[in-house]
Amino acid sequence: MMRVTDQELARMAKGLESARVERTVSTDNRAKFGEAICAFANDFSGQGKPGYLLVGVADDGSVCGVNVTDKLLLSFAEFRNDGSILPTPSIQVEKREIEGREIIVVEVMPSHFPPVRYKGVVWIRTGPSRSKATEQDERILTERRMALARTFDAMPCPDAALADLSKQEFLQYQAYAIASEVIDENHRLPEDQMASLRLYNTRASCPTNAGLLLLAPDPRQWLSGAYIQFLRFAGKELGEQPIAAKEIGGNLPTMLRQVEELLRVYINERTSPVSSLREKTVANYPRWALRELFMNAVMHRNYESTQPIRFFWFADRIEIHNPGGLYGEARTDFPRNNAYRNPIIAEILKNLGYVNRYGHGIARAKKEIQENGNPEPTFYMQPDMFGVTLWEAA
Repeated sequence: MMRVTDQELARMAKGLESARVERTVSTDNRAKFGEAICAFANDFSGQGKPGYLLVGVADDGSVCGVNVTDKLLLSFAEFRNDGSILPTPSIQVEKREIEGREIIVVEVMPSHFPPVRYKGVVWIRTGPSRSKATEQDERILTERRMALARTFDAMPCPDAALADLSKQEFLQYQAYAIASEVIDENHRLPEDQMASLRLYNTRASCPTNAGLLLLAPDPRQWLSGAYIQFLRFAGKELGEQPIAAKEIGGNLPTMLRQVEELLRVYINERTSPVSSLREKTVANYPRWALRELFMNAVMHRNYESTQPIRFFWFADRIEIHNPGGLYGEARTDFPRNNAYRNPIIAEILKNLGYVNRYGHGIARAKKEIQENGNPEPTFYMQPDMFGVTLWEAA
């Protein structure tokens, strides 16, 4: 439910545009909408109140209205999940009426993790105007985020230093995370550039936990559980002697590359006839679905735990055990609701291309598992652990 009344909406439509209100009659300019949502999420004026995009209201305050369809509403709601705005904005989208005409209202809450970027660019509102943030603007937003940091991945790690981070890894990641024209114009110190991506805390003069996970060659020096334990068994019991064992460590890109290599080694693919003219490829486990389950484990695990992610491959099944139970709203209606214990890690995985969309991974993995002929996966949840069992295809 939105926080704005019909009377307040009417005043917004007729009043002057401000740091909290933008009006438009366009219904298909996604770049404009993305920039507006990004700017509201950054809340550069520091009011701590939601911003509102009114679709169907002209600049002069006249209410033109729009033909509000489910498809049109969904196109605005998609900004929550498509990864074009990072960190993910908190928005509500509703059909409302002013003067008997339908409009769309997009309510955007201020982010706790500024600076927020739309397609790699930070947008802000100063009064009624929207513009790209300057380096000084970004610094202000970064300092504000340091005071608001509430998640473990955003917290500083005072035992680490800038020298513990790989500059080369940062430059590679920066090319994914920030628009090239912004990088070309960037003359800040490396630590300030890292801070704008939530990888370094300039107040504490040390990396954040997310910065260590992404840029330190061995994050386990500070986060002892930040690795994956892989065991391969010939039989079906955990108590048996494993035939293969591996600790998968390193920073996030290194660790995920090793996981993908393991999947290439152990997944067996074969062709199966669909008809006399067509064949399809089937596997003991669908590669994409298993990869997606791992991305979720890496994204949502509790990095404060000293326990690793456990990856057990038996003769008839795969088990993935993840430290940390379901988080926030995800506990109430899994997998329909999702919440991010590690929003910066989620952003990193999206920027690196390991995650395509937010909030759809489990549903898509279950669909691929079904299409491959595997039984329905089993999910199990405890206060300090989340797990999934994926059964081998017949």
